[in-house]
Formats: sequence, C-alpha cells, structure tokens
Amino acid sequence: MTKVRTRFAPSPTGYMHVGNLRTALYAYLIAKHEGGDFILRIEDTDQERFVEGALDIIYDTLKITGLKHDEGPDIGGPVGPYIQSKRTNIYIEYAKQLIEKGEAYYCFCSKERLDELHKNAESAKQTYKYDKHCLHLSKEEIQENLNSGVPYIIRQNNPETGTTVFHDEIYGDISVDNSELDDMILIKSDGFPTYNFANVVDDHLMGITHVVRGSEYLSSSPKYNRLYEAFGWQVPIYVHCPPIMKDTHHKLSKRNGDASFEDLIKKGYLKEAIINYIALLGWNPGGENEIYSLNELVKAFNYKNINKSPAIFDDVKLKWMNGEYIKKMNTDKFTEMAIPYYKKIITKDLNFKKISELVQTRIEVLPEICDLIDFFQDLPEYSADIYVHKKMKTTFENSLLTLEKILPVFEAIDDWNIKNIEDACMNLVKELSVKNGIVLWPIRTALSGKKFSAGGAYEIADIIGKEESLKRLSIGIDKLKSAIK
Repeated sequence: MTKVRTRFAPSPTGYMHVGNLRTALYAYLIAKHEGGDFILRIEDTDQERFVEGALDIIYDTLKITGLKHDEGPDIGGPVGPYIQSKRTNIYIEYAKQLIEKGEAYYCFCSKERLDELHKNAESAKQTYKYDKHCLHLSKEEIQENLNSGVPYIIRQNNPETGTTVFHDEIYGDISVDNSELDDMILIKSDGFPTYNFANVVDDHLMGITHVVRGSEYLSSSPKYNRLYEAFGWQVPIYVHCPPIMKDTHHKLSKRNGDASFEDLIKKGYLKEAIINYIALLGWNPGGENEIYSLNELVKAFNYKNINKSPAIFDDVKLKWMNGEYIKKMNTDKFTEMAIPYYKKIITKDLNFKKISELVQTRIEVLPEICDLIDFFQDLPEYSADIYVHKKMKTTFENSLLTLEKILPVFEAIDDWNIKNIEDACMNLVKELSVKNGIVLWPIRTALSGKKFSAGGAYEIADIIGKEESLKRLSIGIDKLKSAIK
C-alpha cells in the first residue's frame, strides 16, 4: 500500500489566514490518520507578492499549533529543495519535455497582442482564451526567436475537442469541455513557473498522494489532470474544501482584513480552541461531541465527511468553545496566561492564583479578565442603591446593620484567611437569624463596589486583605448612612 503523503504549500504573502490554516490542518490530519507524512513546501514563484517575515509566520504558526511537518525547507528531506524559487531549473526541464511531446509550446506574443485578444473577448462578451497563434510557428521561426533573445513564455497545449473528467473526493466527478480550457502559462517570461505548473511537477516529484486545497481551485483541476496525463503520471486524490464565509454572502478573506491566526491569538483565543474550531469548519465528525484535542482529531478525521456547503465562521461559537477550553485548564497554567492582563490593571501585590480561581470560569476570551478585576485594584465609585436587592431582601437599613456588625468582628480577626472570614460572616447570620444573602450581599457589595463581581464576600476579602477590607466596609457604612438620611 502506498504511504499517504500530503503537503501544505503556502505562499509567503503575509499572515496565516484561517482558510490557509484549515488547509494545513486537514492535510496534516489526512496524513497522520493513516500514519503518513506531512510536508511543508513554500510556493514563492510570484516574487512580487513576497512579504518579508511571512516565512517566519508560517514556521511559527505550524509550531504553535502542533502541526509538525516531516519534511520542509527548515528541516530538509529526501525530495528537496522545498522552496519553489530554488527549483526553477527543474520546472524548465519538465516544460521542455512537454514541448518535445507536443503538449506545450513556446509563445512569443507581445503584451500588446495579448491585450488586444483580451479586448476582443470583452467586446464579444466571451471568456478570454489564447488563440494558439504561436503553436503554429515553424521550428525555424521558433529557433530564430530563441536565438534572437525574443522574450517568451511556455504554454500548455490543451485539446479543443472532447472532454476532461476528474474526480474529487468531496464534489465527485466533474466533466469539462476541452473547448473551454485555455492554454495556461507554464513558464513565465522571468523564467519562473506559474503556480499551477509548479504544483503539478512538485506534487509528483515529492510523491504527494492527496492534494488538499480550497474549492476555488476546482476550475483549474482539469488543466492539472491534462498535465498529469501528458507526463504519464498518476493523478493524486483531490480533496477540495468548501469556502469559509463570514456571512451568507461574503467569503472570509485576508484581503478584506478578516481574522488571521495571529489576530485570534492576540484577541485572547487559545491555540487549541482555534484548531478545534477550524477543524469543524466544513467537517462533521458525527455524534454530539465538539471538543477535540489535536490527537483526538487525528484519530477521528475522515476526509470523506467534509461537506460541500460553505462553512460560516461564527465568532459566537468560537468564543463559546474557547471558554470551554479555558474552564478545563489547569489553574496554574491559566494564571500564567492571565498575568499580562492582571498586570494591566493591578499594581498591588495580590495573590493572582486566587484571582484566577474566581475569573477562570467566568470568561470566554482572555481580555475579558480586565473587566472582572478592576475592583481588586481600587474600589470604584458606586451608588448606595446597589445595596438594595429584592431577591436577597436587602434594604439600606439591614445592609447598614450588617456592615456595622461585621466591621468590629473583622477587626478582631488575627489570622486573616478565607475560613476565618467565612466563619465570621456565618456567625453573624446566626446572630441576626436571617438568610445568608442579607449578610453576604451587603458585605460583597461594600468590598467590590459592584452589583455583580467575580467572587463572593469571603474570596474578595481574602484577596484584598484585612486593611483594605476594613477601609471599604467603612466607606460602605458612610454611603448607607447618607442614603438613609
């Protein structure tokens, strides 16, 4: 049985778009599900679009997400080089082989002539197609042009009759009339191959068995198949993935400024949640479970369950999933990730791990931490009205009584810890013969200055310390006295 080999072949043109990352993920999962190889190849034949630093983004993203490649430019391998700009001689050699077979030809047409063809097609409201003018040049004319240094490109020679059929694992058999196929460029005038030609040559030479790419490449696939047939090579298994949409009408697009992997990380999403969510954009594992680790995805992934329908990138769903990952995190690991957010707000020497225990289950993305912890730094300005709570049955009067009673009790606590704070509060509940809320709501309100807060009375008092707790209770007493007057 042939070993499964897949590849991720990005162009170094900027950030890692979500669609690109999904292609990498699916290619990785297909290979690893079958114990195969996942190859990284850099497609940089379009030199004008090259962005400085983009190569590092590709390496970093694969490393961060755990999509470890078995061969690539940075680690080598048996079928390198793995950067297309270093393989130009290979492409020219194979293009010339096609010329000898009559499957390709030199084209010396000037830009002006090609522009005229485009204009004529537009005027006639037809799809542009090269007219095969240079296919009919004699051997002598071709040699004379080459000797004279006339600029040229090399074009594929597609038939004008019959049909080309290719099979895609997701979209099934697709048939195209050869009359619709343009003689696509294989080698450009700068000596670099086109994306389409380099792909076919590299996929064959690198032994790629499964080609994973976006459905926008479906229309190019018949031309790829004609190249495979022209060379006498085996056609790989095609897996075209549905587009990722931002809504029902607009595709998610890097050019439109939609979120890249880096953006999502900066917005406080966890890499594990992003990978999990992206895996489900177009693939259905079946069953109820939606939370998968990368290893679980490898075991579960079957590319035949990829949908044809476009997938909508749902921020709300991603947020929910991220929140599930945050909840399951080890508290120490969460605290480590949360510290930069804590330090934006809190300059005091407080126990961050204890704060983590309060906020970890209340957030979906990390930046939400900031809105939950501001009161730990300073007591916010607040109105005495928040002491009144219908459900808790608290009023200005019974809230004032609670605070005046608890203040001296808190002052008398020598060993300030959560257990002693809780005991003090519950003893007051017994003394007053009231429900817990009548005591705990006013204390929590005085300590936080908020109607809703991360943590209850005991936890907040424990974290902010005795001195700050007494100070805030005193402020609460003064506010309630003023409100009663």
